[in-house]
Amino acid sequence: MLRRRLTLLAIALPALLTLVVPAAFASVPPPPPGWSLVWADDFNGPAGALPDPGNWIIDTGHSYPGGPANWGTGEIQNYTANPGNVSLDGSGNLRITPLGANRDWTSARIETRRTDFKPADGSILRIEGRIQMPDVTGQAALGYWPAFWALGAPFRGNYWNWPGIGEFDIMENVNGINSVWGVLHCGVAPGGPCNEFNGLGASRACPGAACQSAFHTYRFEWDRSVTPNQLRWYVDGQQYHTVSQSQFDAATWTGMTGHAGYFILLNVAMGGAFPDGVAGFATPTAATVSGRPMVVDYVAVWQSGTAPPGGVDARSTIQAENYQAQSGTALEATGDAGGGQNVGWIADGDWLRFDDVAFGGTAATQFRARVASGAPGGVSGLVQVRLDAPASPPIGEFAVGNTGGWQSWRTIPANISQVTGTHTVYLTFTSGQPADFVNVNWFTFAS
Repeated sequence: MLRRRLTLLAIALPALLTLVVPAAFASVPPPPPGWSLVWADDFNGPAGALPDPGNWIIDTGHSYPGGPANWGTGEIQNYTANPGNVSLDGSGNLRITPLGANRDWTSARIETRRTDFKPADGSILRIEGRIQMPDVTGQAALGYWPAFWALGAPFRGNYWNWPGIGEFDIMENVNGINSVWGVLHCGVAPGGPCNEFNGLGASRACPGAACQSAFHTYRFEWDRSVTPNQLRWYVDGQQYHTVSQSQFDAATWTGMTGHAGYFILLNVAMGGAFPDGVAGFATPTAATVSGRPMVVDYVAVWQSGTAPPGGVDARSTIQAENYQAQSGTALEATGDAGGGQNVGWIADGDWLRFDDVAFGGTAATQFRARVASGAPGGVSGLVQVRLDAPASPPIGEFAVGNTGGWQSWRTIPANISQVTGTHTVYLTFTSGQPADFVNVNWFTFAS
């Protein structure tokens, strides 16, 4: 998605088949056998709401502060946090909608707060989204550039180390063409092992119904279970692009895989190097129509084979209600995104126990928990993490007071002592008052 496609691309357009279009709303699929859910957003919530701020950062303007102009791609739109450009639709979808005419456009771009999406040694990481591209084709689509992609963690706050830190373009499309592009960016630019500024890419038509007329699943896999490692791209489960570690020198591969991981982005750009290069002239034009959204049903990240039998991956989203034992708490239906249950009525001295939590060989250094509190003024407490016994010294903790209500949810991070191996994890709760002070929906660990 950064500095892309400066040359005209030849596109072959196959005839479209008439098929039944899948439903617009679907839950995040359950993990396949032997896999665990690392992170997901189902985009459930009221119509007009912004995406969950605990999961997403909304980028605004024409660049990162101090970063390349026009986001490094030549795109012309102004990104905003206006619900007209980015909001939930009330039916379980996120809509990113470009608005404007001629050369004056607004749109939206969001990126995950988490920057540590990376497979453990010997595992496969799968990043997937179920998306309908903007439903517009022909002259009316000139300049539309929807994308679902990931950037290496060192890019956050630097903005000048691309492409060395790596970029995985899971789904890109321009100008309403019935095609999905999957691309890797790496190394140096121009040129280098990833042929920058184009990258190493492949494309194909969406299976069955056109990309613009139906939802399709777009998946990227980073496979560390094979030697050499592989990167793979899929649409609706059909693989169409593969890149092997063997194609790169050690420094290039380490530059894009040796850091903490990746963060995920969703955006619809207008104009720029890629759509202009395909069209052969500047886009958008006076014929480009406004208001055609990219619709995202879910984004999910899974990992293979990291938890012991009956256990759980520490870097997965661990639902609080899935404890093996507890003291002093109760369950209730949650109003948080994704539904299900949360643990409530938590007060001083209560605890939750989670067995066989696998941290692996790479140390976890951070803990995040999704919490809410309707505690009265002056009532607060500590959410603490302890290993192997409820009386062990805490390895990390954070304080929480009233968040605006017992179903007003926030994701709060805390640093922890470095943890490897497999442990029994206790969440313990300490307060200076006997009153209930917090609800917990889920928690996770990160490197």
